[in-house]
Amino acid sequence: MTTTTSTGATASTAPAADARTLGLAHYAARGVLEHVLARHGVTFQQQIALRAAVTAGGPQTGDELVAQVRASLKADPAGIRVTLDELLAARLLAEDGAHLRPTDAGHGLLAAVGAETAPFSARIWSGIPAEDLAVAGRVLALVTERAEAELAALAA
Repeated sequence: MTTTTSTGATASTAPAADARTLGLAHYAARGVLEHVLARHGVTFQQQIALRAAVTAGGPQTGDELVAQVRASLKADPAGIRVTLDELLAARLLAEDGAHLRPTDAGHGLLAAVGAETAPFSARIWSGIPAEDLAVAGRVLALVTERAEAELAALAA
């Protein structure tokens, strides 16, 4: 694997991927996102729940949204329900009978956050060769599959 350093130099050796390097990458990127979210008064979990509602393709029940967020974050359903209540109180989600739907303000918030994070994402991902991204994608998909199997076994 070839990596580019912050000075633009290329290094042919990189640490082997493991749980620690995966975690460090995740939390570094999440830190950038959370910095932007904080300016909007929104938490990471609220953003994930709102994104789930926006990308669902139509209104979903609270239970359906809880299941989607839980699948992404592996978070406690009770905490996710609190998050949905917070989004309702902030008028980023609205009740539509038994369903929840994102409001115009919810759509606007996600658009604003996306616009603000786009330059950071471009700099973070720029210069990584497509073949490296493809390999990383395959490895991360396999790690996710195996970790989800382990979680399922733990829950059984």
